[in-house]
Amino acid sequence: MTLSLVARDPETGRLGVAVATCALAVGRAVPWARAGVGAVATQATTYRAYGARGLSLLADGLRPEEALAKVRADDPDPSQRQVGMVDTAGRTAAWTGRGCLSACCHVTGDGFTAQGNMLASRSVIPSLVEGYQAATGTFGERLLAALAAAQEAGGDLRGQQSAALLIVGPTRRPEPWEDVLVDLRVDDACEPVAELARLLRLQRAYESADHETLANHAPEGLRDLHAALAAAHRGDRATAADALRLLSERPGWDGWLRRMRSSGKMPGTQFLLE
Repeated sequence: MTLSLVARDPETGRLGVAVATCALAVGRAVPWARAGVGAVATQATTYRAYGARGLSLLADGLRPEEALAKVRADDPDPSQRQVGMVDTAGRTAAWTGRGCLSACCHVTGDGFTAQGNMLASRSVIPSLVEGYQAATGTFGERLLAALAAAQEAGGDLRGQQSAALLIVGPTRRPEPWEDVLVDLRVDDACEPVAELARLLRLQRAYESADHETLANHAPEGLRDLHAALAAAHRGDRATAADALRLLSERPGWDGWLRRMRSSGKMPGTQFLLE
């Protein structure tokens, strides 16, 4: 009842899972990834052991097909499962049980595995693969392009409800929470893949201090702040001053702006206030 792509980016070594379905909160169960180890999608009648145990087995040095076979051997009902797995070397393994509902299939390639069940047609997964391979941009953008292509081909037979994107780094860092680069989830939306793409653009804008983008897409209060910062960086002092004046009239904002300047936590605030 889900379509997904699990992949290793050949350029950066990053590992990721992109998934969409017509069920609530797909991100809480299907996508799994561990930096320097691998990534897994466990779907159909989801059995989370394929994610948790699968990654542990990969970390122990098993190849994906070995790890998948070992978890499947302990599964009380493997016929109901669909799984895709990629390790940090780009090796893949996939499984579609006989009990998965049609249309269902999986396709493996160089550094990726794509899978889906209860799809509108058997063309959905090939379209997902083509969308991924034809896409340009960052790894996350290419993963989402794959989901968009699958949706264009019909996607989940029942419709759309949730989507998720999980990306981790190529190697483990000293602090494990630094390993997760993207963890975005749309739990319930009419067009979850499109909303997930918007969230990824928003994350990139925050990371790069893209004030022009944030002036249009950040929450209302912050939107005005970023509009002022964008105007200041453009050299439009009049617009920046007007925006700052309006912000300063809001309760608490004047003090907040000055605290941001003194703490150095928001680059650009100093320039804006000057």
